[in-house]
Amino acid sequence: MTISSTMNTRKHLRRSSLRAAFTLVEVMIAVMIVGLLTMIAVPNVRKFMDTGKYNAVLANLKAIELAKTTWQNEYRKADTAEPSTDDLAPYFQGGKFPSSVMGETYNIGNCTDAARPTATTPSKIRNIEAGGQITLEDK
Repeated sequence: MTISSTMNTRKHLRRSSLRAAFTLVEVMIAVMIVGLLTMIAVPNVRKFMDTGKYNAVLANLKAIELAKTTWQNEYRKADTAEPSTDDLAPYFQGGKFPSSVMGETYNIGNCTDAARPTATTPSKIRNIEAGGQITLEDK
């Protein structure tokens, strides 16, 4: 191998290694694109999480209402009777009253048809402000 061919090989290697790297502008553009995609995705993820929590609370309310009706029929309770969480616990899987999804508190109510169970929210969810009520009619 001659000296000139060795020098040409080195120049070629240097040039090809320089071309293989990303420029600062290319990296900045890639970071901006990732940032824009994140700005679009995060609000949608929060919306889906809120919807999931809201639907879980509604499912708990339906289960509480069913357990309350079953308890009333099984023990032949009057419409004015109001079951406790301990009274209803045996009607749930694992013998436990449903746990809160987001820190909400459940109001069981008495056994009349008008007194459906409700949940008081600790924070804003969907269109319901903190301290607001989620009911089965909210569907």
